Amino acid sequence: MAIEVFNRYEKKYLMDNETYEKVQNALSEYMELDEYNKVNNTYYTICNIYYDTQDNQLIRHSVSKPKYKEKLRLRAYGVPSLDAKVYLEIKKKVNGLVNKRRTKLTLKEAYEFARTGIKPKYQSYMNKQVLNEIEYLLKMYVLEPKLYLAYDRIAYFGINNRDLRITFDTNIRSRRTDLRVELGDHGEPLLDEGIWLMEVKAEKSIPVWLSRMLSENKLFKTSFSKYGTEYKKMILNNITKEDDSDCSMEYIMSRLA
Repeated sequence: MAIEVFNRYEKKYLMDNETYEKVQNALSEYMELDEYNKVNNTYYTICNIYYDTQDNQLIRHSVSKPKYKEKLRLRAYGVPSLDAKVYLEIKKKVNGLVNKRRTKLTLKEAYEFARTGIKPKYQSYMNKQVLNEIEYLLKMYVLEPKLYLAYDRIAYFGINNRDLRITFDTNIRSRRTDLRVELGDHGEPLLDEGIWLMEVKAEKSIPVWLSRMLSENKLFKTSFSKYGTEYKKMILNNITKEDDSDCSMEYIMSRLA
C-alpha cells in the first residue's frame, strides 16, 4: 500500500542542467531510483489541481510566510481517465515541518468530493481518517479549482535510509483554464528551460555526505513554492497588463496580500 501520511522537513534548491548532472552522479553511491522511474528508465509526470477560495485566500496566506499554512490539491501520475485512481490530499506546513495526508480516490470521486464537500461512499482503497479531514477542510473554506500545475520528476530513495528522499522536477508548467487533469498536461512554463528544482525530504537531519555534496556544488537552500511562484507571476503579469503607473514594491505587495 502506498504511504498516505508523511511528516518530514523539505529543503529546496534550484540548479541548471550542468549542476543537475553532477549532483545526479554524486547520488548514485548512496541512493536509488524511485520505482516509478525504474519502470521506464526516465522521468514520470505529476499533474495537480490546486484548490483555493474565490479570492485566493489560501495562497495569499501562504506567500506571506506564516508559521502555519495548508492547501488542498488533487494529484495524478500522468494524464488519467475519470475512472483512474488519483490522490486528494491536504498539505500542511508548521514551523518548517511538512505534513501531508492523502487518500486514494477515482478521479470522478475526487472531483465530486471537492465540488460538493460530500464524502464518497467508502471503498477499501480509501483512507477514512483523511476523508474526514478533507471533509472538515471543505466546510471551513468554499474551495474551487484554481490552478493546474504539472512537472516531470526523477526521484531517489536512500539505499540505507528510506526516510531520505530526493526529487528533481523540471519542465514545470501551469494553466488557469481547463482545470481538469484528464484534459492533458500542457501549460505555460514556470521557470526557464533547463532549470531543475531539487527537493531534499527527510524526517530528521540530512547525512554528512549530502551536506558535503551540496557545499561542493555551491547549492544553497531557497524558499520556492510552485503554486506560490505561479501566483506571484500571475499578479505581476496582471499589473503589467493594467499598465498601472504605480508599480512600486508597496503596490505589488498590496496585490499579493
